[in-house]
Order: sequence, then C-alpha cells, then structure tokens
Amino acid sequence: MKIQVAKHAGFCFGVRRATQVAEDALKQKGGAIYTLGRLIHNDGYIAALRQRGMEEISREDVHDICRRARSGEKITVIIRAHGEMQKVLSQLLNCAAEHKSLTVLDCTCPYVTKVRRIAAEYSGAKKLFILIGAADHPEVQGIMSCCKGEGLIFSSAALLEEWIHSPGAEKYKDFQISVAAQTTQNLSEWKKCLKIIKKVYTNALIFDTICNVTEERQTEAEQLADSSDAVIVIGSRGSSNTVKLYEICKKRCHDTYLCENADSTGDLVIPPRCNIISITAGASTPFSVIQEVKQTMSEQMENFAEMLEQTMKTLNPGDIVVGVVTSVSQNEITLDLGTKTTGVIVHDKLTDDPSAKLDEMFKIGDEVRAKVIKISDIEGIATLDKLKVDSEQNWHEIVAKYESGEIVEGKIVDCVKGGLIISIQSVRVFIPASLSGVPKNAGPDALQALVGTMQKVKIIEIKEDRKRAFASIRAVLAEERREKEEAFWNQVEVGQIYEGPVKSLTSYGAFVDLGGVDGMVHTSELSWRRIRHPSEIVSQGDVIKVYVKALDREKGRISLGYKTEDTDPWFIFNQKYNVGDTASVKIVSLMPFGAFAEVVPGADGLIHISQIADHKIETPAEVLKVGDIVDAKVIAIDDENRKISLSMRALLEEKKEAEEQGDAADLEESAVVYSTDNPQSFAEVDAE
Repeated sequence: MKIQVAKHAGFCFGVRRATQVAEDALKQKGGAIYTLGRLIHNDGYIAALRQRGMEEISREDVHDICRRARSGEKITVIIRAHGEMQKVLSQLLNCAAEHKSLTVLDCTCPYVTKVRRIAAEYSGAKKLFILIGAADHPEVQGIMSCCKGEGLIFSSAALLEEWIHSPGAEKYKDFQISVAAQTTQNLSEWKKCLKIIKKVYTNALIFDTICNVTEERQTEAEQLADSSDAVIVIGSRGSSNTVKLYEICKKRCHDTYLCENADSTGDLVIPPRCNIISITAGASTPFSVIQEVKQTMSEQMENFAEMLEQTMKTLNPGDIVVGVVTSVSQNEITLDLGTKTTGVIVHDKLTDDPSAKLDEMFKIGDEVRAKVIKISDIEGIATLDKLKVDSEQNWHEIVAKYESGEIVEGKIVDCVKGGLIISIQSVRVFIPASLSGVPKNAGPDALQALVGTMQKVKIIEIKEDRKRAFASIRAVLAEERREKEEAFWNQVEVGQIYEGPVKSLTSYGAFVDLGGVDGMVHTSELSWRRIRHPSEIVSQGDVIKVYVKALDREKGRISLGYKTEDTDPWFIFNQKYNVGDTASVKIVSLMPFGAFAEVVPGADGLIHISQIADHKIETPAEVLKVGDIVDAKVIAIDDENRKISLSMRALLEEKKEAEEQGDAADLEESAVVYSTDNPQSFAEVDAE
C-alpha cells in the first residue's frame, strides 16, 4: 500500500499571505481584530483564530465598525484573499484615511486584484464584461462590483451557450466583449467557454485569469487520479477550489473522497484492495492538516490486515458485523461481509418508515453495521438486522438526552392503545395520548393523523432495566409557548398595533391571538354603540386589527382596543353633516316629546314634537312610526354633549314657501298687459 501527497496541495500564495497577516495582527494585540468574511474555508483554523481573539464580521457590520472607529476605538479589519465589494472596501479605506484608530489590512490575492482591474478597465459604455465563475462566490461578487457598466456571470459552458443563443444576447452584438475567469475556475470548463465565445465573438478580448497555482493543482490532481486506486481531497465543501478538485478527481477515479480533516477520515469507506492512495488538498487547507490525514491513513492501512482477519471469522447469530453494500432493491439490500456468506437485510429491518425508498437511503459501496439474526450455510446467506444495532447503539444517546432535557425530533411510526410510538434514531419511544398535544375530546382519528409526521418531543422518563423510554409532545409545545410569550412580553408596548384572529368570544369581550399570547377586547371597546354581545361585531376566526390599551405582565393580562376615532359615529357624523344640511334619517324610537332618528349608525338625533309637522300634533305617532325613513334638517349640533337636533317642519315650511313663490311667478308670467291704446283688450275683460 502506497500513500502519496500532491506537490501542489494546501495553502496557495494568497491564502498563506492572508493567514500570515492575521497571525501577525494577533501577536501585536492592538485593539479589536476582525476579518471581513471568513478568512479561509477551514473550520479548525478559524476556530483557533477565534480562540485567540479574532472575530468575523459581515458587510452589514461595516457601518458600525466605522462608527466605532470615529469614536476613537482601535480596530483592525483584515480583507481576505477573495477580496471584497468595491463599495464596502472604499467605505473602510476612506474611514481609515480619516481616522488613525482604524487599520485596514487588504490581503486581496494579487491574481484576484488583476481580475478586478480588468473588470473596471474593460467595462462601460458599449462594453460587456463576462466572468466565468460562481455568482454567489465572494471573489466573483467583489470582481463584478468593480464593473463600470454591464457585466454577466456564467458558472458553466452550458449556461453560456444557452445565453448566446437567446434573444437577450442580440443586445450586445455591437459591444466590445471582454472575458475573464474566477481565479479558481475549473480549467477544462474555462476552455469550453472560450471555444463558445470565439465562435460568436471573434473580436472578444480574452484574459486568462485562472491562478497558475490553481492550474498546476488541477493538472496534478488529474494525473494523480488517473494513476491511483483512491483519492482523498482535503478541504471544506464551502471552498470553491476544493470542490473543483474533487469533481476533477471523481471523473477519473471512482473512489474519490472529500474530507475536512483527519477526524473525518473515519467516515471514509475505502475499498480494501487499493494499492495507491493519493492525497491532494484545497488552497485553504493548512499543511499540518494534510500531514495528519496522511498519518491517520497510514495507521489505518497498517491495521487493515488485522481488521480483514477479523471480518473473515465464522459468523454466529448475535454477532455485530460490518458489510459493504453490493446491491440495492426495493425490498432489501445485500452486503459483502468479507466471508463466503452474503448478508441480507430486508426493508423492515433497515428502517421504521414503510414508505422509505432503499435506493435513496443506500448506495453500492456504503458501509452498513448490522446484527446477525440467522445463518443459512446451505444458501450461504446471513439474515441481518440493522435496526437492532442502531437501537442498541443509540439507546445511550436517548438516555443522555433525557438527562440533559434536550428536545429531540423523530417520526411517529405507529398509533397504539393509549398513545403513539415515535422512532428517535431507530429507538421506539412511547408517547402517552395525554402528552400528545391532541385534545381529549378530539377522538381517536386525531391521534392516527399524526402517524407519519415528524414531531419534536422531550424524553420525560427512562426505564433502564427494560430499555423503555417515554416522551411528551405537549412539553415541547408548552416550552415553545413559554418562549413565544417571553419574546412577546419583552417587546410589547402600550399603543402597539397587532393583527390577529379572534380565538373565542365571551359575554364580556373577545379574545384575540397576538402571536402566541392572547389579549382581550372588552365589549365596550368593540363598538361605539351599546351592544349586548361581542358576536354583534366580530365572529370567531375573524382577523381584526387591535391596539394595546393596557398591560399587566405579572397577571399576564393584555387589554386591547378595537374601536378608533375613525369609527366613532360622532366623528363620522361631523365629517358628513353641518347645521343646515338635510339628512335621510331612520326613526328608531318614539317618545311623548318627540322621535329619535338614526342619522349615521351609532349617532341619533332628536326631532322634537314641535318639529315633526307644520301643524300641531298630539303625539309623534300621528305622523311617524319606528322604521320610517324621512328627510330632516340638521338645526343644531351640541358637540360637548353629542346631541343633534333635527327638524322635519323646517323642510316642510321651506317646501311650502318655495311652492308659494312658484305660484306667484306663474301668475306674473301669465298676466296680459292692458292699455287704453287697445280697446279690444277692455272688451275682452268685460266679457270675462
């Protein structure tokens, strides 16, 4: 067995420079030290920097950093090798120029700086800058922020070709096209993109901006993958260059694995008959991590002969075995146990979920740990049970979660007498019906409806001797409710407006859900008019807008208001009518002294008996009855006492006066003018 490490593995120049600057800044210990974004894609290294006092900030924090620097606080900000958005970088540099308390250490990789300069120089009027790279990568975002005009990003040759043949590309046919690449772009993908560009834009300016270290690293990875039985790529899944290395090696070597450090090599299932294992690493991987992985793999290979001998031993029922998946069907999987016996695990011994698809759970080459149930030497088959192993292995974790009070999640797999069964890491846990969160009067179907759903529970009891556990959904719901209530009370203030559903109605008011906490609108606050029951205004389930009138955190009471000045009938009346206006009113009651009429809903006026008719009447009932719609004139408004005086008589008199004036006018128009110069006229008069 041979383990070899790539020559071009680990920190590149840009990353090494950034980490060295960070190390030097920490040694000086001068004020707060921050990196703008993640310095490198390596969790272990970042954790070590954090322990030494270096924190990470985001673009949203830059404004606050400048504010603190202006107040005199000593701060150092390190710009990572990927670079930063031009606007953000300028903001920091301008602040640092004005305030010596702020130091900006720009560790942007020179290769990245070159691409940023190209983006700025070859963009603008009648120019299109195209960048081949990942749009969500910080380096790409920073480069495109330097663009002075139009710019486009394509992550693959396929997307580029699709765009070139789309109607949108026509816009740029007369533009000067410039093309560059993200410094860690896959070399083969870059070449495909150039081939497409050159076919359509023969005068395009091509800038080969892939870092030469990246090219060397990718080329070497291809060569190693071609000559190796297995390849281990070390780095973070969040690192662009690491993922590209993995993709390159995976195309040439089936047994290619990605791990972050030596601790994660235990999860790798490397075929036992590998002669050459190669190791390469992304640009954010420290050399020490590469050496640790190599050492760990060497130790694993040295012990392989011993492990192989152990797997070849005779199988017996009850043994725990580890096998490699050789086939997957709808109902079972088969395992290579390293013996003449083939392991078989049927569906219900693999998972508690009857609907689970085995081809989605397992792939050929996966390693599975299971318990031997039965052996058939004639057929050469060992019947195995994975669930038993998982259950036994995870039981102690269930006990630990019970002791810590931690909330866990599982799937409800069965509805049984008295409650539910939830599977938590393959351990079956009982939930009594009373702790399921389902109301008592909901009926058995309500419990059955939970089967197949994922639920959060709290382990409330453990019976170690019988390995039985009991859980509660209700405890989780209660805790979540308490957290919601606490969060609500911490921010609620008198006057705040909320919108929520009406949860219930009582004789004295309506309860409204404000988001986990209920408040009450008293009946008197629901309407400006007197009502007998809240149902006259709202119904259960209605979503209404309310405001906080009063709070009592100690008693957990919230008084809400619903009626507002805008809905005040007196306010509405004043907006609509003035003294002298005519209103169409509804008679709502008759009294000996007059009639009360509704002018607008909730605002009534009095028509005194003397104002009902244009002649004397004994009672209002002689002219009116409840429900009549009549016209009345507003003759007085008492805002202080909210009283309205109305008159029907005034309108009758006005009408009568108008009629009399009309008659007089008609008479005048129809009169004949007689004179002594017209004798016939007098004769006609005499005749009449």
